[in-house]
Amino acid sequence: MAANLFYAQSGGVTSVINASACGVIQAAREHPDRIGRVLAGRNGILGALHEDLIDTSHESDEAIAALRHTPGGAFGSCRFKLKAPDEDRASYERLIEVFRAHDIRWFLYNGGNDSMDTAWKVSQIAERMHYPLVCIGIPKTIDNDLVHTDNCPGFGSVAKYVAVSMMEAGLDVASMARTSTRIFVMEVMGRHAGWITAAAGLAARAPGDAPHLLLFPEIPFDEPAFLARVDACVRDHGFCAIAVSEGLRGQDGRLLAESGVRDAFGHAQLGGVGLQVAELIKSTLGHKYHWALPDYLQRSARHVASATDVEQAYALGRRAVELALAERNAVMPAITRVSDRPYAWKIDVAQLQDVANHEKMMPRHFISDDGFSITDACRDYIRPLIVGEDVPPYVDGLPVYVKLRNVGVPAVLAPFAG
Repeated sequence: MAANLFYAQSGGVTSVINASACGVIQAAREHPDRIGRVLAGRNGILGALHEDLIDTSHESDEAIAALRHTPGGAFGSCRFKLKAPDEDRASYERLIEVFRAHDIRWFLYNGGNDSMDTAWKVSQIAERMHYPLVCIGIPKTIDNDLVHTDNCPGFGSVAKYVAVSMMEAGLDVASMARTSTRIFVMEVMGRHAGWITAAAGLAARAPGDAPHLLLFPEIPFDEPAFLARVDACVRDHGFCAIAVSEGLRGQDGRLLAESGVRDAFGHAQLGGVGLQVAELIKSTLGHKYHWALPDYLQRSARHVASATDVEQAYALGRRAVELALAERNAVMPAITRVSDRPYAWKIDVAQLQDVANHEKMMPRHFISDDGFSITDACRDYIRPLIVGEDVPPYVDGLPVYVKLRNVGVPAVLAPFAG
């Protein structure tokens, strides 16, 4: 008899994570003999822990198809990290209890590093408890830092957004530099890896184009060298545009913008390093500045999403279902680059154990020798990921996004006390 499949979204959402959800649900609906219903976790793994499940069979085929062009997380996400099984066995036993109660035999978790770790741990506890569960991780992260995959869904669209934004802002500042603003600083996401910062560099197609300087988390901030470059840039071009990673570190290795607050995953809350850099320039060189913090805008901008990114996110969702039906437990569908020119890719399979809690940093040869720009090798890597437009439908000048009904499944168990 057909069993049910559980799907959940985790961590910071992206403009294309729902494309993966679309791929999962559409693929599952093609196998009614094996998959009864796709049950989604309301607010990620918390939906499983608290038996707060969504029955996606109540959604029309048209609504599910519209997920492909809708940003955000259609079922809600969460920043919640399960502890090790020996530290919190009750939570893992609760997950299996819920899965058993709702005849769930496949667990598909759509997220980043911590989510792959969760999927791996659940696969292990299910095995120990002799419960037949297949666990599949579906990669997602704008940070592009998952290992064993060439790139991560979500990154290509953020890369496109920051490159376009830098290009447009650069033209604006260049227009005003003679009598007004000469410095523009854009702070982008990226806690440890500078992939998004590097993507902003794609906007500079010719000498003098914005951005003129990139500040990566992989390169310790050298204040004197940086200020000298800014000063020279203003003399040569009349203005200076800078992209800086939120994870920029000083020579002592400390985050310049760490607030002291930590999120549910234990990560430092960041923000404001762009203003720090802009104020430094103002106080030492005297130039008027403007600075921007795209924040959620960069990861939610579906209107300028990369067609490549959308296609890959959707394909990985479909492939996850195929792997689940093939009983490929504790794995993650991963992108392998076949060639740069022309760009070609395929989907391979990585082991969750090898992906969980590892980070893929920017290779040093992707960053220029002086540490302030990207190399041709980096351009060749990122450029294909931003190619193509996948414009959502528009009505009255605004994009049309779907909001699912998200009908809940009646609970059958006692409330979770954890």
